[in-house]
Amino acid sequence: MRIATWNVNSIRARVVRTVDFCVREDVDVLLMQEIKCKPEQFPYAQFEEAGYTVEAHGLNQWNGVAIASREPIEDLQIGFPGMPGFAKGHDGPDAPQEARAIGGTVDGVQLWSLYVPNGRSLDDPHYTYKLAWLEALRGYTADTLRQNPDLALAFTGDFNIAPTDADNGDPTVVEGVSTHVSPPEREAFQALLGVGLHDTVRPLVPTGYTYWDYKQLRFPRNEGMRIDFILGSHAFADAVVAASIHRDERKGEIPSDHVPVTVDLELGGPDDDDRPMIF
Repeated sequence: MRIATWNVNSIRARVVRTVDFCVREDVDVLLMQEIKCKPEQFPYAQFEEAGYTVEAHGLNQWNGVAIASREPIEDLQIGFPGMPGFAKGHDGPDAPQEARAIGGTVDGVQLWSLYVPNGRSLDDPHYTYKLAWLEALRGYTADTLRQNPDLALAFTGDFNIAPTDADNGDPTVVEGVSTHVSPPEREAFQALLGVGLHDTVRPLVPTGYTYWDYKQLRFPRNEGMRIDFILGSHAFADAVVAASIHRDERKGEIPSDHVPVTVDLELGGPDDDDRPMIF
């Protein structure tokens, strides 16, 4: 199974190149972020013509997440338990939730598309919200893996965090001044790993960025950031046999500012071997 995650930065503007990528790269499941549309506005037809079923979650022209799969999407979940909401000037546990998480099970693998809050600035309420959102995700992950430690589970998407200094090549993003690289954000990312998730791409692709700002020639200068990840449980990580960061998708006409990240899974074991047994 080939799984990809991609912050498409408006699916209606980039549906042709998104579907072309899926077909060309033989992607089985695509997890999308920043679709920037409501479900009724999603361009389903192009995906369906290419053999994909789509489940989308969007509330307006901002945020939004979706799953496109060649196989049936089961146990669909919109948001995860405990996920906080946000609205400017609205404090408290009843703040409206944003369209930032969608999950489903495909061929026995539980997959999530996440668009982690940006944070905006270190003194913005959105930054506090980001940290609370990540803590809720940590708690949900811990509870899920405690109940089913052998679950093949992956949280994919735009985490809006560069976990190490090597993941930040943008000279305007500076610790102590900017989000994405602050110690609390990095600690929150490490906390996800601490409850049983693994960065399934880094062992196979140790370097490389996944995002380049549109401004100031960031892409030609390769002043990017690694902020898109596929974090998997041990059962998921053990099945990963290949991974790629598709840098060339940042080129061409109207590219997203992010590029796809893919992993290949070999599911099953010796018991699933179809070859005849020899005694």
